Amino acid sequence: MTYAEFKQKITETKQTICREVYRENQENIRIKKEKTAIKNFEIIFDAVFKISYTKGFQAMSMRDLSRETGLSMGALYGYFKSKDELLEIIQRQGRSMVKGVLVDCIKTVDNPMEKLSTVIKTHIYLSEMVRPWFFFTFMEARNLCEEELKAAQAMESYTEQILVDILELGETKGVFKPKNHRLTASLIKAMQQDWYLKRWKYKKRNITVDEYADYVISCVTSFCLA
Repeated sequence: MTYAEFKQKITETKQTICREVYRENQENIRIKKEKTAIKNFEIIFDAVFKISYTKGFQAMSMRDLSRETGLSMGALYGYFKSKDELLEIIQRQGRSMVKGVLVDCIKTVDNPMEKLSTVIKTHIYLSEMVRPWFFFTFMEARNLCEEELKAAQAMESYTEQILVDILELGETKGVFKPKNHRLTASLIKAMQQDWYLKRWKYKKRNITVDEYADYVISCVTSFCLA
């Protein structure tokens, strides 16, 4: 699977993500026209990611967001009650998106090696498609309330456990060597995260997302294969 093939297969776009956000939070949103709400959520999220990248979410004021989006303060509060709620909405949707795409991509794959490659590529390719979302959710997780922080940590454990289960399955089938699979999974996660956290480094070196994903898989398989 290449990145181009992945993009054709995955329907996650800014618009579909914003539609899901609207529908999941509809009871608390004052704007009832779905088309308008989706359009403005796209504008709001893009502005949040842009401002947060330069000055951090906690330093961002509602006035900053109003100025960047072109929406009045009153209009912004029609979509969320506070900055904290906005942060939680973005984090929850990010977790839902990753979980949904990962589960969908591996459910029809049985071979342990193919399953491992699919999980690694899916995470890296998805982070390339919606990099601002991945970067933001990682960097701002420290500012979540206790309940949301636990949810973020649970999601981290969930995606790591997917890797552990595949590695353990591969060991029972004689495909992978006996290893500390949880530690191996943690290292794989770190390599996946490095792509979107330090994207500038790979861009400077002219490394494509396909090259990076293939290299990670090559390193992992040479370490794990029996």
